[in-house]
Amino acid sequence: MKNEHELINLLRENSRRPVSELAKKLGLSRATVQQGIERLERSGVIQGYTVKINPHHERQQVSAYIMISVISQTTPEIVRQIQKQPQLDMLCTISGQYDLMAMVTESTTEALDRVIDSIAALDGVEKTLSHIVLSRKKDRVS
Repeated sequence: MKNEHELINLLRENSRRPVSELAKKLGLSRATVQQGIERLERSGVIQGYTVKINPHHERQQVSAYIMISVISQTTPEIVRQIQKQPQLDMLCTISGQYDLMAMVTESTTEALDRVIDSIAALDGVEKTLSHIVLSRKKDRVS
């Protein structure tokens, strides 16, 4: 499908958009678009669909980026433990002084503090450095 990139962008904007609307925007038949979506799902390019949250609701939440330094042999277990946190939005390995960076979101600063403390208390975590998000200037449309 030659318009695969355009199809993915349209689905990022609104994954609930009807196939007939996608087909019209792409100038393709409904069947071609449906087959393209199914092919993207089968190949793993599309791994799932998500919900877009109202920015007003998100502004009522408090988030923090937590940089985490770990004892290298414990990294896989620490990653597993952090992934169990329901407040976790993102976790990645990074280069530099710290090994991991997580983004967590909670409803209050007190609840956020408890999450940060629980991560810092994991066996193998040497130190953490947290940065509270004050405001979001740009979010990628998903």
